[in-house]
Amino acid sequence: MFAEERQKNISLILNNNGSIKVNELSEYFNVSEATIRRDLQEMEEKKLLKRTHGGAVRVDITNFEPSFLDKKDERQDEKLAIAKAAASMIKDGDTIILDSGTTTLQIAKNITARNVTVITNSIDIAEELSNNKDLEIVVTGGTLRFKTRAMVGHICEKTFSYFRVDKAFMGANGISSVEGITTPNFTEAQTKKAMINAANKVIVVADSSKIQNVCLSVICPISDVTSIITSGSIPQEIESEFRDKGIDVIISK
Repeated sequence: MFAEERQKNISLILNNNGSIKVNELSEYFNVSEATIRRDLQEMEEKKLLKRTHGGAVRVDITNFEPSFLDKKDERQDEKLAIAKAAASMIKDGDTIILDSGTTTLQIAKNITARNVTVITNSIDIAEELSNNKDLEIVVTGGTLRFKTRAMVGHICEKTFSYFRVDKAFMGANGISSVEGITTPNFTEAQTKKAMINAANKVIVVADSSKIQNVCLSVICPISDVTSIITSGSIPQEIESEFRDKGIDVIISK
């Protein structure tokens, strides 16, 4: 069976079931799991599905939310390239917010600036930075979400309201020129809004698979974003739409 025919069948299975697993598809089509992963990658690039840890889901499932562990090992090279570009924007003496997430965790690992104040709702970022004597760390508190390892809720949002920072580095599941910045979980969206309200500049960090995705909960309109740091290739017309709205688009290599 050719790849094109196999991918059509994968689409049919996905439309019926909503989600699929690599190992199950490998057995069904009698091909290697590596072959299935290549199929899913090609289909994701065509916006036909959304890859997850071990499988994929339909793109129209707007409330699907991968866990921190699901995302930790995905697209590591892209996340590192994004993180290095973001970390280079952090200057000596800056005050910043680092949103919880696997890409922002990589930013934390690559900060070289000194005398920086970092406010975060991530226990992983707080731990990563705890031994860096050149940084002052403020941990928000709040309710810890098991799935994303982010602290959220009223306590967290109230903490952000006490600060005004130079830059906020935000993760997102969806970045759309029309629908704005979105994420699957409503509570997490409200916490991210509080971060944005506390920042002079808002820098969204996300790989190219998030571009033109739309999730359930709106964080902010695209006009609230200062910069988008992404990786891989995005359609020229989409990049132009962002730039036309005054957004600096940085494609890391």
